[in-house]
Amino acid sequence: MKTMPTVESKATQHDEWEDGAQEPEFKPLTSEEAKQWRISQPVFSVWRLVGVQLLAGLAASALGWLLTQSSPVAWSVLYGAASVVIPTALMAYGLTSSALSRLTSGFAQAAFAGFLLWEGVKVLLVVAMLWLAPTAVPGLSWLGLLAGLVVVLKVYWLGLWTQARRSNENG
Repeated sequence: MKTMPTVESKATQHDEWEDGAQEPEFKPLTSEEAKQWRISQPVFSVWRLVGVQLLAGLAASALGWLLTQSSPVAWSVLYGAASVVIPTALMAYGLTSSALSRLTSGFAQAAFAGFLLWEGVKVLLVVAMLWLAPTAVPGLSWLGLLAGLVVVLKVYWLGLWTQARRSNENG
């Protein structure tokens, strides 16, 4: 027969979690320590991510053609990949253009608003490209288009994993 934990044992567990003894003490960095920390962190380039997405899309399209020997499938996979790569490149350009950088430098809210604006443009462009897919790709294979889309979207996770691995190696 199972017994229910008593109120006392739950309270004891709760006290151990809130004790704070396990938490490390917070120490703010000095300006020199913060500068050294920034130098030690790997630089992340959004353009590198766009380039890897492009390569992944081209590789997926070639693989689609090799597996099916069908040109419409290869074009469908490539169009699906382009439906992610082109809007991402446009967003990257919008966020890294010098005019926007100068305008929003030092203003967190303006930078966030710029990010939201370009994210909205990116989503609208993806939707428009997917809507136009049947007319843009003769003999469209929806499965191929979806495969290209998913492969390129997974590059984000590869980038995050690589970035985390580099951070762990440096830290």
